Amino acid sequence: MNAAPTLSVVVCAYTVDRWDDLRAAIGSVHAQDHPADEIVLVIDHCQELHEKACAELPGIRVMPNRERKGLSGARNTGVAAARCEVVAFLDDDAAADPDWTDRMLAPYDDQQVAGVGGLVRPWWGTDRPAWFPPEFDWVVGCSYRGLPEQSTPVRNFIGANMSFRRAEVVSAGGFRTDLGRVGTRPLGCEETELCLRIAARRPDAVLLYEPAAAVRHHVPETRTTWAYFRSRCYAEGLSKALVARHSGSRAALASERTYLRSTIPQAFVRTLRPGRPGALGTFAALTAGVCATVAGYAVGRIHSLSSGSAPHRPPSPLDEPDTDTAPAPFWGSPYALRAGGPVGRKG
Repeated sequence: MNAAPTLSVVVCAYTVDRWDDLRAAIGSVHAQDHPADEIVLVIDHCQELHEKACAELPGIRVMPNRERKGLSGARNTGVAAARCEVVAFLDDDAAADPDWTDRMLAPYDDQQVAGVGGLVRPWWGTDRPAWFPPEFDWVVGCSYRGLPEQSTPVRNFIGANMSFRRAEVVSAGGFRTDLGRVGTRPLGCEETELCLRIAARRPDAVLLYEPAAAVRHHVPETRTTWAYFRSRCYAEGLSKALVARHSGSRAALASERTYLRSTIPQAFVRTLRPGRPGALGTFAALTAGVCATVAGYAVGRIHSLSSGSAPHRPPSPLDEPDTDTAPAPFWGSPYALRAGGPVGRKG
């Protein structure tokens, strides 16, 4: 058996309002059965949080986001700084199970595996709303009913719990900084777009969903309202339209077609079974969720078509320079990618 690859865990944070969650996230990584080689905490343009983390979170590397404000830029900063062969991403409001790193790294024995994503269980700050359908747990950043229950190749991962070979992310150019969440703006799909790009570059690459590599994701009360549910569904539609613009609708919507043809009809059937508590509210949520998502996608597509052809991907520090005249600021900085590649495991 090959030695396990080295592992950098990247956590991105943007506000002191989630300090307790952040401490729990970092603590869960420290408590792993198989400790990560390093933990990199990237602070997204919040000086107060940066100073607090440096003072109160020992044993990790803390650094500011060196790119555009937002989760994608913060993740790119983490990848650029990472020293290991595999980079895992954990949300600042998620806590990993004790065997998370073991479960996440095991599939990398297969050299075709370019990335591994895991299960994200909702950790409700209050009781789960009776009307909230499990098929829509993606609204709160969690795994949803309809995902595989065994290790299975998938199109893309859920961002709260995913990992990649660092070389694959670097070769693909990193996360698009014109996609994804900025602060509390509920846009996303930057993970989907990156996964599609990795697969396009390497048709033999495997992106493996491993539900045994599990985390719990905090769902605060503010994300259990009808207003948040509808706005997040609409934003998902907008985000999918952007991904379709960059990657083509066939690839961008392959999983969504299956979801709409199979998962959602089965959800409606379950809701209509006699005696199910909260059935009327769940039926309304399923209907509203589908309609809001489709509406967001339609608006996003109309906007994309009216604005012309798809733009080029914004440059990232993870891009390899094409010529000797390529821009130099990143490559000459302390955060430049090491020419020798990932460092080996110590000891």
